[in-house]
Amino acid sequence: MTRSILKRTLRRIYVLLGIILAVSFLSKIADHIAVLNGTGFDKLLKDIYEFLRDMALLIATGGVAYITNVFQKRHAFIDSLKTEWQDIIEAKSALLTFMHNDAPTHADYISAYTRLSETIDNMRIVYRNVGETNTVVGLFPYAPLHDMRRVLQTLDPKKSSVTSEHRKQARDAMLQSFYALRDGFLDELELDEPDTPILMSGARRLRQSGSSKSARRLQERQIATHKQALVEDDELTVFLRKLYDDEISKNSTNAPFGNISTPIGTRTI
Repeated sequence: MTRSILKRTLRRIYVLLGIILAVSFLSKIADHIAVLNGTGFDKLLKDIYEFLRDMALLIATGGVAYITNVFQKRHAFIDSLKTEWQDIIEAKSALLTFMHNDAPTHADYISAYTRLSETIDNMRIVYRNVGETNTVVGLFPYAPLHDMRRVLQTLDPKKSSVTSEHRKQARDAMLQSFYALRDGFLDELELDEPDTPILMSGARRLRQSGSSKSARRLQERQIATHKQALVEDDELTVFLRKLYDDEISKNSTNAPFGNISTPIGTRTI
């Protein structure tokens, strides 16, 4: 279920719900409307109100079940869309790998072509063709995939020798088609901007090495308890403790804000 179908379905539900509430409200106050009082229409409204009240549980249950089914279809569609996008990414990577190979074999070509062909065929489980009817096939929904296929076909090692200039042109054409496909295909996912984006180049970690005092006290108590339980440190304990101390020393020396003294019992993750 695409985004437009979902919105159209929800609008219909909202309109139907509004009509039911309006009729129920009008039926409830029919006795207080002079125009309706005593005309016989007020009795009809009262009967409608009684019917809606008696059927309220069934109506609510049916509405919830229908809305749940709508969103389940939307969720299943989004999952299929994500799977297809992963297939597209893998096909693009296979094509890029093949096009960067200066001496590809025919087996390499068949492998890349098969990967792309599978992606094109898998589109059928996500979208139907645009303008498809019982008598006509329609148009493939994302033509850039076929552009990528046609570009790949010009690089078939069996046809003729391919120059480096043509291989570069094919890569550029393939990437151009992929970028066009990406902008249109991912629009259906309604992706949001991240809450904590990192927009600068050369970003680095801002938190310093170390830990809270409560964490260090807890570690010291565990070390003391461990020492009491052992008469003497075995070989593995000594080995692990040495590795830990070396790591703490290294992290303290290479701290991002200079030589920061790291308390015992802390580590940088």
